Amino acid sequence: MSVKWIAKAVVQKAISFLPNPESVNLLFQRYVTKGVELSDEHFGFKIAHARDHINYFREHFGEVPAGTANILELGTGWYPIIPMSFYLTGLGSVTSVDIQDWLAKEGQLTTIRKMKAWDEAGKLRAYLPGFREDRWASLLQILADEGQHDRQSINESIGLTVLLEDARKLPFTDGNFDFICSNNTFEHVHADVLKGILREFKRLTKKGGLMSHFIDLSDHFAHFDHSITIYNFLRFSRKQWKLIDNNIQPQNRLRWKDYEAMYRELDIPISKTDVRQGDLELLASVPVHTEYAAYTPEELAISHGYVVSEV
Repeated sequence: MSVKWIAKAVVQKAISFLPNPESVNLLFQRYVTKGVELSDEHFGFKIAHARDHINYFREHFGEVPAGTANILELGTGWYPIIPMSFYLTGLGSVTSVDIQDWLAKEGQLTTIRKMKAWDEAGKLRAYLPGFREDRWASLLQILADEGQHDRQSINESIGLTVLLEDARKLPFTDGNFDFICSNNTFEHVHADVLKGILREFKRLTKKGGLMSHFIDLSDHFAHFDHSITIYNFLRFSRKQWKLIDNNIQPQNRLRWKDYEAMYRELDIPISKTDVRQGDLELLASVPVHTEYAAYTPEELAISHGYVVSEV
């Protein structure tokens, strides 16, 4: 068994016990694992998610007056690719909620620079239906005048509000949001907490509103260590995984079947799903723990998916 992912797991576990562990982990990922770099590959994944959310939005709502939708995003992260994409396509203002403050001015500028590079390469606009030239000019102006901006002024320019809150109890009235979305976030939330978040999202979505969530069900250590498969974490029991997992970037290991059951339990409709079926041959190479005996190989193999709800 490779020691590369184990070393990362051990370091992150140790970091989780330190004061201000998120800042220490950021340094670790930035300078050691390179896990927070905005590579072309990472940006490509995110801009594709933006495209898909925008398409789900437009399919559901049709053409709406620019900037009128009220949007909630779960998981702000380091790079505001999704909010900037919504800004460029005129969807509406975004409130992004997270329990940690990851976003910095450099991350905002890095996102605009990457968008500019992709636009110059002729790739950006294909991902952003309804691309608005006036808003693109405003983003480029932020780059030109970057010394005159701070994080808050950039957020205000793109209609983004960052909120540090427990998403299970948010300071908004019932039915406050037209659209709620997330990307690569659910898999980092333990099941009992995620139920509370979804219950709150159900309360906050307007009647006739929409939720769209992209979930990555793969072992995230495999993103760093390519010698293990995306199913590697299924070899461990719950007790073993609790020793390996950390509080900085936890992985709940829920399978698609578990998310669907959660939605049914909370009486949240599933209007559409789009899943990647995964690789049964790759799954077969992993000695899956007996605790997963109730799942079929097909259920275990699903690696990614969107779940869309018309509320």
